Amino acid sequence: MTKRTSAKYKIDRRMGENIWGRPKSPVNRREYGPGQHGQRRKGKLSDFGIQLRAKQKLKGYYGDLTEKQFRRIFAEAERVKGDTGENLIGLLERRLDAVVYRAKFVPTVFAARQFVNHGHVLVNGNRVNIPSYRVKEGDVIEVREKSRQMAVLLEATQLPERDVPDYVEADHSKMKATFVRTPGLSDVPYPVQMEPHLVIEFYAQN
Repeated sequence: MTKRTSAKYKIDRRMGENIWGRPKSPVNRREYGPGQHGQRRKGKLSDFGIQLRAKQKLKGYYGDLTEKQFRRIFAEAERVKGDTGENLIGLLERRLDAVVYRAKFVPTVFAARQFVNHGHVLVNGNRVNIPSYRVKEGDVIEVREKSRQMAVLLEATQLPERDVPDYVEADHSKMKATFVRTPGLSDVPYPVQMEPHLVIEFYAQN
């Protein structure tokens, strides 16, 4: 169990939003931040604070990526032609752990990272244990035969609070999914509003 996994509810409370849309999130009960001063910390955010919050929220959503990882993905999104915000979302959604989560093979994005790390996932028939591996359109992602009866899988496929988005085709009877296309911001089923334009502003000024 990583520190990040145990801190996922803390991320929700720090943001003041249920960023994964989970029914058990503490934000559903208390909207103030974590820690003994959490209830007093409700001041008005500066422009910098709003931009930082948007970046932390997006970074936190994908398993609380490190700043180095996130900045590298952002730099790549800037280099590619087109809208940087849309490119950023597309690159994040092409991470193998994100696709495993979207296909509803696991209940959380943290579990997806661990699941990939432990070698339970094949991409086009080859085992891949790198969560940040970038999936291409048309790639087939499947759970290894030996891992298909794991309780975490069977539980995740029954979860009512989220659906598989249309850019991933999932067949839970075969534990297979195909990454159909790279999504844009409006395609991604975020439970809360993500604001990649504020992330761009943050990096432009810092």
